[in-house]
Amino acid sequence: MQVELKVPVLPESVTEGTLGEWHKKVGDSVAVDENVVDLETDKVVLEIVATNAGILRSIAFETGDTVKNEDVLGVINTDVPATAEAQVSESKDTPGAQKASPAVRKLINENDLSVDEIKATGKKGQVLKEDVQRHLQAKTVAPARQELPASTSPTASPATEISSAGRNDRRVPMSRLRAKIAERLKQAQNTAAMLTTFNEVNLKPLMDTRAKYKEAFEQTHGVKLGMMSFFTRASVEALKRFPAVNASVDGDDIVYHDYFDIGIAVSSERGLVVPILRDADQLSYADIEKTIRSMGERAQTGKLGIDELTGGTFSITNGGVFGSMLSTPILNPPQSAILGMHSIQQRAVVIEGDIVARPMMYLALTYDHRIVDGKEAVQFLVTIKNTLEDPTRLLLGI
Repeated sequence: MQVELKVPVLPESVTEGTLGEWHKKVGDSVAVDENVVDLETDKVVLEIVATNAGILRSIAFETGDTVKNEDVLGVINTDVPATAEAQVSESKDTPGAQKASPAVRKLINENDLSVDEIKATGKKGQVLKEDVQRHLQAKTVAPARQELPASTSPTASPATEISSAGRNDRRVPMSRLRAKIAERLKQAQNTAAMLTTFNEVNLKPLMDTRAKYKEAFEQTHGVKLGMMSFFTRASVEALKRFPAVNASVDGDDIVYHDYFDIGIAVSSERGLVVPILRDADQLSYADIEKTIRSMGERAQTGKLGIDELTGGTFSITNGGVFGSMLSTPILNPPQSAILGMHSIQQRAVVIEGDIVARPMMYLALTYDHRIVDGKEAVQFLVTIKNTLEDPTRLLLGI
């Protein structure tokens, strides 16, 4: 039986994707639920897995191709044993052809190349389309350099030659995620009236609370007590008091949300992603810590689902983990505000007339001035500051 390997039905907000790396080549055996190829959308990388065990009979698209809902990417033969299929495929192709897909072999033949002379970067030594293009570019550049006139100086410096040869440019297409990030950030600049207000918070009470209960917390809940659960709960408390900060603009309307879906910005190798902590007001500290940890780990491995990156009413970003002392975060449309955390530094502060050293953090709130007034923004940030400087406020709801 021939089983089609298809692009899954994507959400309405995602109309197409870019085909990523093929983990199997024609003739390879595949198991049920085994990842065959990656699909990169503007939100996340999806794994396209086999629904049936068998042999990958054909591949219809190459890495870098744009595909849409339910496009057929390839065909899996569930009847032919792996060894028999591999023999059939090998007998039809030229020596070394299994190192490249049919489309790549066509490109190789059109340029009168041999697959063995091309440096492969794909899994299991597979030659990719990009490998062929790099090889062709190298062949074009090499003769051009040989035709350059020799130096008139008998004592030409090797350093000069190295410097000239090293001044190369690399043109790399934006990933779909990076392009979407650029589009959304520019959209925020073009549409929102962004303004940022700042404050600072003394984190000694919070850090003392963590130090006192962290071991008992970890033993009870199986997760470490971090900073983000406190900041998330403090943000939710402030959002309850100032609903406009949790709202969004839709045309000439203001949409107020009676729920609190907090986006937690996470840096990954592919770029910044913002998974959503849904109904954060209903989660315990332990639930928040577990969810954030899980989302962070899956962001690094590309395992986040599209639904986990969709929506959100407010965002938190922590530049402090990279050493940022102060910044003005940019809005994540259509949200109307984002909280920026920064690095914790021991600074001299005056408390009850005495100059003492305290672990201080600058906070930044960027907001859309179209619906959030300056007074609301300042009071919102002061609420977060007061809550963090006296964590018992969260328990007492004051």
